[in-house]
Amino acid sequence: MSPIARKHNLVAVGTKDPKVQLCDLKSGSRIHILQGHRGEILSVRWSPRYEHILATASTDSKVHVWDVRRASGSLFTLDQHNGDKSKASSEAVNTAHNGRANGLCFTADGLHLLTTGTDDRMRLWNSATGENTLVNYGKVVNESRKGLKFTVSRGCSPEFVFVPCGTSVAVYGLHSGELITMLRGHYNNVDCCEFHPDFQELYSGGKDCNILAWVPVLRQPDIEGEETNSKQGGTQAAVNPAFEDAWSSDED
Repeated sequence: MSPIARKHNLVAVGTKDPKVQLCDLKSGSRIHILQGHRGEILSVRWSPRYEHILATASTDSKVHVWDVRRASGSLFTLDQHNGDKSKASSEAVNTAHNGRANGLCFTADGLHLLTTGTDDRMRLWNSATGENTLVNYGKVVNESRKGLKFTVSRGCSPEFVFVPCGTSVAVYGLHSGELITMLRGHYNNVDCCEFHPDFQELYSGGKDCNILAWVPVLRQPDIEGEETNSKQGGTQAAVNPAFEDAWSSDED
């Protein structure tokens, strides 16, 4: 479902059928289909900026961007080579990935779209023009035969991308492409990630039946703040009481 829709109640559904189905919550029936893919639909995502814009990814290596108000085909198909046919064979033209395209995620402002594929690549696109921004994330291991559920931070500067990678979660700089760190804690493959902007927390779910919450490290007080606290009789004021140990006493 669209996170911002006010003029429609549509649910976009991807199945093993190449046709993307649009269902209306009010009537409870399918009211429209989007035709253009030639393989199973692995991921669908609504734009957080425009309520009628939808992106879809498929096993046919393609990612289509649609305006669901239009009865004709998609607005455009993402091309990893940005139209440079000298870099691609005739079979690879207008493909987002060289393998299955199985993951989609818009940035919080909706200006960019991230895609992942089984070619072990992640790409960042201009969602208005479909241009590949050519950010290099290196090898992003992706062996999933179903949709990959990854996410982007919101309210951070710089922004980060959180991608399931085996039993870990890989954290990349959105615009730099740099691998920042690997979050390790699951005992089996990670299936999905979700970011909570209000608490700046990441939640990951895995095949080990666990849901882990990743909490940001609190910033240490600066030197000037420490001096002020020491003059006031200690640094206790800088400690968040939520993280204090309430079970043991100082007498032990």
